[in-house]
Amino acid sequence: MALFVIGDPHLSFGTDKPMDVFRGWQDYTARLERNWRETVAEGDTVVLPGDISWAMSLPEAEADFAFLQSLPGRKILLKGNHDYWWTTRRKMDAFLADRGFSTLRILHNDAVEAEGVALCGTRGWFFDAESEGSDLVLLREVGRLTVSVKAALATGLEPVAFLHYPPVTRDGVCRELFGVLREYGVRRCYYGHLHGPAIARAINGEYEGVRLQLVSSDSLHFKPLKIL
Repeated sequence: MALFVIGDPHLSFGTDKPMDVFRGWQDYTARLERNWRETVAEGDTVVLPGDISWAMSLPEAEADFAFLQSLPGRKILLKGNHDYWWTTRRKMDAFLADRGFSTLRILHNDAVEAEGVALCGTRGWFFDAESEGSDLVLLREVGRLTVSVKAALATGLEPVAFLHYPPVTRDGVCRELFGVLREYGVRRCYYGHLHGPAIARAINGEYEGVRLQLVSSDSLHFKPLKIL
């Protein structure tokens, strides 16, 4: 069994929001499915840290969930900035159970054990956001990350963190979120959100004792990355 990660699939089987219009995204769902089936086995776990579906509601996301359900392995889902279907934990768990999406699991304010480590994380936030309410959103995400990391540590396993927004780029550092990783001894963090030309802003490698890796779908050429 192995642990994989791939972010930002931006699925749109239930809504008209094709990503094929963007350079490098032509036939992306077919490429993703082919690479996934060639790489991931039934007993493996795949983490998807955000921007999973363009759907605006859970019912609209059903076709995208069905696509993921059809692929090998257990899938751990985190929220991204475009996951407008995301709602309360109770409603999401109930929807997945009612539709028989048994290989899909939400990670939110908790931790999930997989392949000898404890998966934790949250959406995160822009470190340089200046819109109204940004400070409150950042504090909320810091709190959620802290709760999740503590839940991971409580398992006695190594915590491995996943964020949607990058905690560090070549432009700067979100000290509030990155500080949580450092305070609790998280040594690995995988993140998404950056696409196209913005991929050049990513930090891939060790930064102040934390190993960082961009895992957005296009940065990985639509192939899940094996991390354990």
